[in-house]
Amino acid sequence: MAAEVLAGQGARVLVAEAMPTPARKFLMAGKSGLNLTKNEGQDAFIRRLHGPMLQGAGQVAGHALGIDEFGPAEAIRWAEGLGIEMFTGSTGRVFPVGMKASPLLRAWLSRLRGQGVDLRTRWRWTGFEGQAWRFDTPDGAVLLDPNVAVLGLGGASWPRLGSDAAWIPWLAGQGVRIAPFRPANMGFHVHWSAAMTRHFGQAVKGTAISAGALVSRGEWVVTAQGVEGGGIYEIAQALRDGQDGWIDLAPDLPLAELARRFYRAPARLSVGNRIRRVLGDPMRAALLMEWGQPLPADPDGLAAAAKSLPLRHDGAAGLDRAISSAGGIMAEALGERLELSVLPGVFAAGEMLDWEAPTGGYLLTACLASGRLAGTGAAMKLGLRPH
Repeated sequence: MAAEVLAGQGARVLVAEAMPTPARKFLMAGKSGLNLTKNEGQDAFIRRLHGPMLQGAGQVAGHALGIDEFGPAEAIRWAEGLGIEMFTGSTGRVFPVGMKASPLLRAWLSRLRGQGVDLRTRWRWTGFEGQAWRFDTPDGAVLLDPNVAVLGLGGASWPRLGSDAAWIPWLAGQGVRIAPFRPANMGFHVHWSAAMTRHFGQAVKGTAISAGALVSRGEWVVTAQGVEGGGIYEIAQALRDGQDGWIDLAPDLPLAELARRFYRAPARLSVGNRIRRVLGDPMRAALLMEWGQPLPADPDGLAAAAKSLPLRHDGAAGLDRAISSAGGIMAEALGERLELSVLPGVFAAGEMLDWEAPTGGYLLTACLASGRLAGTGAAMKLGLRPH
């Protein structure tokens, strides 16, 4: 995004990509359909983003990452401008009609080449040498002295895709303040009883999960290691930070109606069979019997337990499998348009910065917006006036 802005203003742009091919994490996001954004109002969108970078409300928070200039509507128009037809699903999530990232990436790279952007793969930044930037390349060490630089090096999640946080000591050595990385959009470990084994790999549908002020109606998955999936990721930040998780196994039924259904279940049935009969779903019944112990025997108690079931976990999964990360370059280390205060002319974007967002289009759009914001800042530093 930064290269697009700079090249569009006539700047000579070199993109140094450490991996053999670019945008590997973008392509990984496309494995589940490339949920580019969430089609909702800007204020509602911004409220789903968290972290010190976003301490503020409305446009104040949105300005920090550039979402006030590049929000959901702009993300859709940008993709369509690349010739990619988009559609909005029933939940407001926006996808390419083809449900793949690769066509969009190919069109994007083609446009960048047409703008004169020079993409160098297997160029790994290895720190500073005096005032120069040092890169390991297939042709040996290379030193560059750019007029401006934009860093989009990622956080610390999925390191095999390139975001290994190796940059931390080089920036910290220059005086850039950096908060430790923590997993975000991750699963949680659970030590299941043997009775749950047959449910491993199955999706949990039709629930509402809450933690702190966050609520999710999305699907999630029970695995041998614990719980994961979009529904969990939406509340992962609050769970990770110590808030209790609660599951409503029948979110579309009032408590009184659910209790009436338990009363109507034949008294001759065991408690387990009554739960399965009323909930009508083996997975939700299994969760109630797993996490609701000791189970109440009366219908009112069973209904209450099903409407407020504790999500019992044994801690967050690690960074190596987390979709994204929290932490990074602190807000106080940044000036206008994401310029590093102690390194004038150097800008940073994306997951390098101290913020986080759930999946569902929020994370990807905010990364794109921050790249665009950093690019406009770099262009202005060069005396250009990007639109």
